[in-house]
Amino acid sequence: MTLTQKDLNEIEQIVDEQIEEKTKNLPTKDDFYEKMDEVVGELKVIREELPVVNHHLSDHEDRIEKIDAITWPILFYYHLI
Repeated sequence: MTLTQKDLNEIEQIVDEQIEEKTKNLPTKDDFYEKMDEVVGELKVIREELPVVNHHLSDHEDRIEKIDAITWPILFYYHLI
């Protein structure tokens, strides 16, 4: 038994329907690139803010070390540690 052109057309139609069904929820290229632009933009902002945050953290660490240098001898003297 050989396949006729009608059989091949039906197979093609079934395959096309299956592909359409499986891919209908996938974003288009434009949707994908638009979302990626948003994500890359947010990443860029985060990377630009990171040095500022690190600088503030460094300032806090310096302040904590100064306070510790003052309070540890007092706490030790009064046997609180």
